[in-house]
Amino acid sequence: MEQTVIAIIGPTAVGKTKLSIEVAKQFDGEIISGDSMQVYKGMDIGTAKVSKNEMEGIPHHMIDIKEPWESFSVAEFQASVKEHIEEISSRHKLPILVGGSGLYVQAALYDYNFANVKRDITISRKLEKQMEEDGANVLYSRLKELDPVQAAKTHPNNARRVIRALEIYETTGMTMSEWQKTQQLTSPYQLYLIGLEMDRELLYDKINHRVDLMVQQGLVKEVQTLYQRGYTDKPSMKGIGYKEFIPYFENRQSLEQTIEILKQNSRRFAKRQYTWFRNKMDVNWYSIKPEEAREKSRLILRDIAGFLQEK
Repeated sequence: MEQTVIAIIGPTAVGKTKLSIEVAKQFDGEIISGDSMQVYKGMDIGTAKVSKNEMEGIPHHMIDIKEPWESFSVAEFQASVKEHIEEISSRHKLPILVGGSGLYVQAALYDYNFANVKRDITISRKLEKQMEEDGANVLYSRLKELDPVQAAKTHPNNARRVIRALEIYETTGMTMSEWQKTQQLTSPYQLYLIGLEMDRELLYDKINHRVDLMVQQGLVKEVQTLYQRGYTDKPSMKGIGYKEFIPYFENRQSLEQTIEILKQNSRRFAKRQYTWFRNKMDVNWYSIKPEEAREKSRLILRDIAGFLQEK
């Protein structure tokens, strides 16, 4: 029997957290974070991590499970979410996946098979040896030539992802971008996918206000602590809300410039999130207006109730 999953997606600052709590309370659910950054301990303000108070007693999963120096691949994320869905369902609770990390959410909800291309130890060892001898930049430059789309999504210091992308090319003759397009996007779950959208200018105002609030809450100190611990080159520090502060700590830009860049990057990220979700998934979209928020929440809850009654 297929497990039932509710997913709530959308850009940053659109109101996913608040809605997810309402859904969980109404339908006896538990929340799984679909955010690739909220897995990291000590990265609370910059990731807009849900607070204990905001949780209102609803169990949350996939938060604070990694140290900032650890990596966390999409495949690991997919496997962990699957385990949580099975475990929550086994207790007759409703799993609710909430987040804005497009590739991670897509991988978790669909049969996005990372094991299709088997590892070739000979090739991966050859690439690892080359990276040791020539440096990460040489392999990353090669990836940029072969597959600029994948290179744009991969940080040069993320050696494992760079090597995996090159290994897929050498094994199959296809770039990782081409290979991913061949993946069949069918969900193993009875899935109701809710997308929240908002007028662009209103959303951008909310994002700008959220950044100001984060700074008031101590974001600079949070990032500085991670910076002083030497995590600058770790994957966790490549996230929006963290990477923008490195030039400030290195006296290359002012705090005012840093905050403005963070707002700009957050707005651009929201735009990319919209594009990803619209192009990649079959979403039931709900437009959110502040003056209609209560009414829209009731509509969403009614639609979920109708979906669950059909199962």
